[in-house]
Parts: sequence; structure tokens; C-alpha cells
Amino acid sequence: MPCRRIVRDATLVFLIKGDPVSDILLGYKKAGFAQGKLNGFGGKVELGETIEQATVRELEEEAGVRVAQHDLTEMAHLTFFFPARPEWDQVVHVFLARRWEGEPTESDEMKPMWHTATEIPFAGMWQDDSHWLPRVLAGHRVKAWFTFEDDNETVAQARVEEWPT
Repeated sequence: MPCRRIVRDATLVFLIKGDPVSDILLGYKKAGFAQGKLNGFGGKVELGETIEQATVRELEEEAGVRVAQHDLTEMAHLTFFFPARPEWDQVVHVFLARRWEGEPTESDEMKPMWHTATEIPFAGMWQDDSHWLPRVLAGHRVKAWFTFEDDNETVAQARVEEWPT
């Protein structure tokens, strides 16, 4: 009988301004997984948490900002495979939030920085981001699958599809 690999759930949230989106909050990852990269805010789902609860908790821990669960809009479902590091495999639930309480502040883990939606610094982000983030910011929901090369940086395969509501 074949062995099935368990892929963990993770969350990611981007605070945005404008309609259409004019600005996006990214965080410079100072420690842990993805250190040195710009990304949204999020992380692992803890035992007993829903995806939305984990999203709210991670955003508050990493940026000092509180968002209500009903203000989260799920925009992407991303599956990542790292053949050289299978323990990194994950399904990431991506949300946008237009409303929140508080001002983003630096934490031990992340340094928040606003960027215009037309000048997102993809060179400092995961390579997959340029495949799906512009679509999400344009209002499209997507499902995507990415497989990385052995360097765990280079996208070897990418598939992005529309994800109907």
C-alpha cells in the first residue's frame, strides 16, 4: 500500500488599501521559515484552530494588527511541494483584508512595510508569488500548485487556475 504524505495547512494574509488595490502590506521575515524574504503575514494552524482563527492570531503576533474573521476574504488556495525538503510541503490559505484595527508594528519575526500594488518587489519574495499575487490583487480567486527545484527557491513547475466562488 503506498504511503501518503501529510501536507500541513498554513495561512497568509495581506492587508490592502484601495479599490482597486493601490497598496499592500508586506513583511520582511527576520527569523524562521522564509527568513530574508518579503511576504504576507501568517503561519501554521495550531491544533484546535480554524484556518481563519490561525490567520487572525498570526497577523496579530507578527504585525500587532487585529482583523475580524468576517473581514477576511479568502482569495487563494496554494499547494507547495519541496521534493528536497518534504517537511516544508504545505497548503496555504491566502486572505486579503481591507479593514483592521491598529497600526502595523515590527515584531521579533516580521518588519511590516507598505508597497504600492504597481511596484511589488517580487525579487525579494518567493518565486511563486509573481504567478498568483497579481491575479489575487486584481480580484481573481485562484488555486495553484507549485513544485520547487532542489534549491528550494526555484519554481520547477507551476499551475494556476481560476477558483470560482
